[in-house]
Amino acid sequence: MMKMKGRDCMTNPLVSQWETPFATPPFNLIKPGHFREGIEEAIKIAESEIDRITVNQEPPSFENTIEALERSGEYLSRITSLLFNLNSAETSNEFQAVTQEVSPILTKFSNDITLNKKLFERIDKIFENRESLNLNSEQDLLLEKSHRNFILGGAALKEKKKQRFREISMELSILALKFDENVLEETNSWELHLTDKADLEGLPESSVEAAAEEAKSREKQGWVFTLHFPSYMPFMQYSAKRELREKLLKGHTSRAFRGNSNDNSKLVISMVNLRLELAKMLGFRNYAEMALTDRMANTPSKVHKLLSRLHDASKPAAYRDLENIRKIALRNGHEGEIERWDWSFYSEKLKKELYDFDDELLKPYFRLENVEKAIFDLAKTLYGITFRQNLNIPVYHPEVKTFEVYDKKGELLAIFYTDYHPRPGKSGGAWMTSYRDQKKLKDANIRPLISIVANFTRSTESKPSLLSFNELTTFLHEFGHALHGMLSQCTYESLAGTNVARDFVELPSQFMENYAYEKTWLDTWAAHYITGEKIPEEVIKKIKEASVFNEGYACYRQLGFGILDMEWHSVTSPVNTEVGEFESAALKNTELFPEVSGSNTSCSFSHIFAGGYAAGYYGYKWAEVLDADAFSFFSEKGIFNSRVAASFRKNILEKGGSEKPMELYKKFRGKEPSIEPLLKRSGLK
Repeated sequence: MMKMKGRDCMTNPLVSQWETPFATPPFNLIKPGHFREGIEEAIKIAESEIDRITVNQEPPSFENTIEALERSGEYLSRITSLLFNLNSAETSNEFQAVTQEVSPILTKFSNDITLNKKLFERIDKIFENRESLNLNSEQDLLLEKSHRNFILGGAALKEKKKQRFREISMELSILALKFDENVLEETNSWELHLTDKADLEGLPESSVEAAAEEAKSREKQGWVFTLHFPSYMPFMQYSAKRELREKLLKGHTSRAFRGNSNDNSKLVISMVNLRLELAKMLGFRNYAEMALTDRMANTPSKVHKLLSRLHDASKPAAYRDLENIRKIALRNGHEGEIERWDWSFYSEKLKKELYDFDDELLKPYFRLENVEKAIFDLAKTLYGITFRQNLNIPVYHPEVKTFEVYDKKGELLAIFYTDYHPRPGKSGGAWMTSYRDQKKLKDANIRPLISIVANFTRSTESKPSLLSFNELTTFLHEFGHALHGMLSQCTYESLAGTNVARDFVELPSQFMENYAYEKTWLDTWAAHYITGEKIPEEVIKKIKEASVFNEGYACYRQLGFGILDMEWHSVTSPVNTEVGEFESAALKNTELFPEVSGSNTSCSFSHIFAGGYAAGYYGYKWAEVLDADAFSFFSEKGIFNSRVAASFRKNILEKGGSEKPMELYKKFRGKEPSIEPLLKRSGLK
């Protein structure tokens, strides 16, 4: 138990021993006002731990320096994971204020560690002698990671430059938080309020009902559509009112680019230039070169080579897809060019024409509770794990559910939190995170606390929560990340679970998405929520056939995001142009549609400006190469093959970052990945 000196530790739950099931966070007791006090005390404890390392008179060793550093700051990590997770999943003005308040304090502490001369000298000496230390692979990687973190943290800089390094780090941490807050505010504050029933033409009943309930919650008459995905996407797919689709799309694509107090234009330029300055200070030509030092694709040239090859492969298919959409639009009376706000609408019509089904016809088979059980059962089939709901674990919102996760031997693997639906205090999209990562101590295997957060379609007064096919694949994706965290069997926390190379982390998640297209899995559970009838075999067949529908366009669009990210972070001199001008130049070779005035991707691109994916968004495509190759192996042997699943678990899911990712992949697959399965699966070959 950690106590605060001179205070009653029970007044602040963050600095008390947690008397909860499995030492889970006591969310019911935690308030925003607890965090600054808790963080300041946790930093004092961590500083004393660091001091013990640096004053140690014994020669530096792996145990008394690297391992001791790894084990330090546990208390601080516990508190900060709570703060930043809550700020994403259930924020408020108070949480945003305290996050802004403590972020500079945390950045200063982080800099104090990496800029600690005595500490770095010990680490550097161990690193120089690493060949003689007889370290195992995990210890060797921890040493390598620790040394690299100190180098990238400015440890080798001269004293004069260290102060500037501190200033840049501090400013970047504040700007990233502000960027995300602006996007959230822009998403929450925009609405399309309709009062004329004629404006609902073409919309499915479920979408109309949800919009009516949204209007009611805002004390308005009629219907309210928002920029949250469950509201936004069906409107773009089905609304017959082109001018309203245009309005909604422009609302979405102009977020944080409207010239108001939430505009992120200046933040983007500032962050890009600060990242460049930091990279050059550390001896790199640009930020991408610095960021890629620990990736599978460890140089910008390798990333550009991948993006270029996929661009060349997908471009003809993307233009083919666009021509197909243009033709069906003309058949339906469309005049003029195909604009961005036409794409989803006519894509849905073409998909129905080609495959005779659409998302609305699929939804009744994807009731959320059934999807959840099916995914849990899939994990049991593949890896022998089971989920047992626990109603006594504290949660941060009544909608959050908690589960105990057990291995087939009955041993606890993890505590799993699920949070499925949109709220004003929740960031958009879906993600997996952890409140505690797995690690091994001398006498214990500390099991992780894993969470997935999403923005799935809510239930209405007349219908349960029915997921779209895209939401089904999103669930599988985030659950793949969760498995990576839950099944971890590493010694060191900083290498456990999803603490892997950024371009490797998406393999388990994207791998799981493949099951959404497999008849043998869908057959086991997908049934109509009213009639109980199984999803028809011909529909499953069409899902598989439709998996390559518009895949050329989808690949081309995803590549655009990766290219934009790399362009921002490959600059070698400060950017002095406007955000819109830079973005237009970066995307000119990947654009299929006329430019939409007032739209901008960069200003709401939270992945790279607030989410840790800077110079790393290409990783989604890199991981697609891995997941397609991995699943092709499962397909050869059987998608539920226990031997292949056991190998995937042992060599990928359990290992985290304890070995080099390519070596782990080769242990599973027997060879390096090939791009051919991805090209084949995507219909690009």
